[in-house]
Amino acid sequence: MPSIQDSVSVYSQALDLRAQRHSVLASNIANADTPHYKARDFDFSQAMQRATSGRSDAGGLSMSRTNGGHLSGGATNGFAKLMYRTESQSAVDGNTVDMDVERTQITENAMQYQVLTQLISDKFRGMRSALASTNS
Repeated sequence: MPSIQDSVSVYSQALDLRAQRHSVLASNIANADTPHYKARDFDFSQAMQRATSGRSDAGGLSMSRTNGGHLSGGATNGFAKLMYRTESQSAVDGNTVDMDVERTQITENAMQYQVLTQLISDKFRGMRSALASTNS
């Protein structure tokens, strides 16, 4: 019988990646007026494949430990490989943030996050119902 953690681990990984993507998109928006800032993003489906297979980001370096009591640490990007977004229009100052694209992406990402939270809620509701029926 799978544990509760096993039952929601894919959803949990997807939520983590959605939160990470939200942070990246918010950073793009925050830097919309920064000269020479290059908009960043990552491919969610590739990051999810890496997360479910247990692989870290391609080319990520792990930190070396000089003492057994040190934390292991890891690649800062987790399973998402940050890339520069394809430039749709470039500002005179070299900034590649397109606010229309960023607003669309952050809205879509927020809706996907909400869907995932609803799926997890439904999963727990089903487990609670199953436990209640076995105790009756």
